[in-house]
Amino acid sequence: MSALFNNYARRPISIVEGNGTVVKDSSGKSYLDFTSGIAVCCLGHSHPALVNTIKEQSEKIWHTSNLFESPGQEALAASLVKDNHLSYALFCNSGAEANEAAIKLARKHTGKSHIITFKNSFHGRTFGAMSATGQEKIHKGFGPLVDKFTYLPFNDVEALNNAVDDSVGAIMLEIIQGEGGVNSVTEEFADAINKICQERNVLLIVDEVQTGIGRTGTRFAFEQTSLKPNIVSMAKGLGGGFPIAGILATSELYDTFGPGSHGTTFGGNPLGVAVAQTVIDIVFQQSFLDEVVEKSTYFVEKLENTLPSDQFTIRGKGLMLGIDCGKDVAPFVAKAEEKGLLLVAAGPQVLRLLPPLTVSKEEIDQAVAILEEVLLSTVLA
Repeated sequence: MSALFNNYARRPISIVEGNGTVVKDSSGKSYLDFTSGIAVCCLGHSHPALVNTIKEQSEKIWHTSNLFESPGQEALAASLVKDNHLSYALFCNSGAEANEAAIKLARKHTGKSHIITFKNSFHGRTFGAMSATGQEKIHKGFGPLVDKFTYLPFNDVEALNNAVDDSVGAIMLEIIQGEGGVNSVTEEFADAINKICQERNVLLIVDEVQTGIGRTGTRFAFEQTSLKPNIVSMAKGLGGGFPIAGILATSELYDTFGPGSHGTTFGGNPLGVAVAQTVIDIVFQQSFLDEVVEKSTYFVEKLENTLPSDQFTIRGKGLMLGIDCGKDVAPFVAKAEEKGLLLVAAGPQVLRLLPPLTVSKEEIDQAVAILEEVLLSTVLA
């Protein structure tokens, strides 16, 4: 009997080794990993540059404290705010922590606790982040949540206009709802959010925990929209598999987080910062991002040419794609795993495809062949 809590619906395989897009379980079976640890291993498994960075930094110093200056944090922050409208960074350890910091910063800066979020969103499982999440199943059983969150239909301009009043301090959203079904913000909705934020002095928080760090083909997904967030949360791909997260914010919020206002023991530790800097140095190269876009176009075309459009809908951006199957996808996930392809669902009816950004076209071809066999055999059965 396991000594672990049963809070994860674990699959009955143990992944013990990985290289690039391929992982092996404890029995020696190989799989194409199109989960990437849920959009975490952006450079694949055991990337040589990351392995070397961890080795080199581990021989210097692992941890000090945020009581002391950190040249590594300073350099990483500068890399993340270069060539965009954001000015300052704060580092922590996970996406939920980043969203907690974003919520705290927005409430403290505006003096208002009312925040608009959206149905089917996902922002984490700590109390503030869970309360921001527009999914009842995430809330169930935990008693009173952090109050003053209003959940609106995603991409509904009329509902948004009707809901925002003088009590609202911030709007918080994902550019693409990952857990909620790979739903992308529309251009019309983005424009409506911009107008409201500007006219009513409302802050905009964009949750880039899953979409950020090259996942959608740009450094951050908001760069493909008209949105200009005041606060951006990030995690997952930032460390390429090593735990690190953070927020970025515009200059007018700088004084809001003064000494003692927020903190974390392990946030921005030297190991995490060193790895994240290596990730950024690779992923933020325009040639690398261009390859993500090229591979995304190739992947989508292969899927659309393989799967009948009256049965399946392909959506998403970059290498954050979804296949809406119109039915429960849990059996598809299990069958794909049997055939050597690891997938993750996005809600009950959508398969989420999150390969490493370094995936090859040959590996995409292999994945599509497995998806064709798994999905079409079920449709035709």
